[in-house]
Amino acid sequence: MFRRMRFNSSNISLKRVTAVGATDFLRRHDKMAALLPAVERMARLQKDCADCLPAMFKHAEILSFEDGQLLLSLPTTALAAKLKQQLPKLQDTLARRGWQVTGVRIKVQMTKAAEIKEKMRALELPPAAVDAFDQLGASLEASPQNSALIDAVRAMVARRRAGGG
Repeated sequence: MFRRMRFNSSNISLKRVTAVGATDFLRRHDKMAALLPAVERMARLQKDCADCLPAMFKHAEILSFEDGQLLLSLPTTALAAKLKQQLPKLQDTLARRGWQVTGVRIKVQMTKAAEIKEKMRALELPPAAVDAFDQLGASLEASPQNSALIDAVRAMVARRRAGGG
């Protein structure tokens, strides 16, 4: 019943698109006005899903809801696996809210630019620590077992002193 709809942004001359602006746009055009109930229903379904599983639905998107079958999109297989564990809870919650969901399918695809992992902090070593690693590299016995470690310590010290992190 619901399918993903894509609008070409060049057709819309709104500087700031908001939910109110989008509904106003749909109401002003005869052919688009027919889509408004479907869009509003899909938005309610997305909100109900997000209320049930807020952490999951930061990244999930509803692709379609047709004949009781809910098709969801997630950007990674890891998130899809986590959501599969939560499907009974999602279906129960949606049923209590009046949605007749008989099945849920998950499709893994990147649908929107989502920053899923937090950026890692760069490790900063004070100069005293870099000097200590330099001394460690110089004090290790030059043996076949230590050669890889000595090379790694020397390379790390060189990068840190050159400012390359």
